[in-house]
Amino acid sequence: MKKIGFIGCGNMGGAILMGALACGTLVKEQVYVYDVSAAVMERMDKLGVNPVGSVRELCEKSDMIVAAVKPQFAKETLASAGDMLDGKCILSIMAGITSLRLKEMVTGEVRVLRCMPNTPAMVSEGAFALCSDTDALPEEKAMAQEIFSNLGIVEWVRENLIDAVCGVSGSGPAYVAMFIEAMADGGVLEGLPRATAYKLAAQTVVGTGKMILEKGYHPGELKDMVCSPAGTTIAGCLELEQGGMRAAVTKAVIASAEKSKNM
Repeated sequence: MKKIGFIGCGNMGGAILMGALACGTLVKEQVYVYDVSAAVMERMDKLGVNPVGSVRELCEKSDMIVAAVKPQFAKETLASAGDMLDGKCILSIMAGITSLRLKEMVTGEVRVLRCMPNTPAMVSEGAFALCSDTDALPEEKAMAQEIFSNLGIVEWVRENLIDAVCGVSGSGPAYVAMFIEAMADGGVLEGLPRATAYKLAAQTVVGTGKMILEKGYHPGELKDMVCSPAGTTIAGCLELEQGGMRAAVTKAVIASAEKSKNM
């Protein structure tokens, strides 16, 4: 049984770990964790996995390492592993750090499999992109596929597209949350209780997404289904078009992708 080490187990790393344990892809005995947060380490100890005292110790005991620290701490963190990463696979969820840059941060030869996750993984509704042009071994790719497919959907893309993924699904939960909040604000303005408005708006987003994913509807087709001639929805759509919603969202995705490229 391969040993998996998590360097960093905050919101995203923790979501991946908890999801993998819940579905049985990983078992507690094979998991090692190191995090700079004492609170996180205490939580991992209570969970029953194997907390360790340093990055070096974690890498020594693990066959595959999930790098889930903030990108700005990647170089210092990986350097602290010394030569314990040599010959191992790093599954990196760190935005903006290419496979080549990551390999330059470590001592020895490593294989790298980059992944762009998103926060809905916390409720097993994540969207994950894994880099297809990886030097990870077939069994390492299969393990990553199994872990992430139990937490949402998985798409394999070439690494030169991972920044675009960051702009769409990596940052996307923030855009969707803003849209839900704006819809709810409109409902409140028209008299709905705030809690009711949030529930209706959020469920509308969830349901619409499922119609696209599970029924295969094109987004434009869904819009047309709701827009009756001279009806309420087409009037609202006109306001969104005049407000530049499409252009604003597209520009947000581009801005996020460009930021990822330049980190």
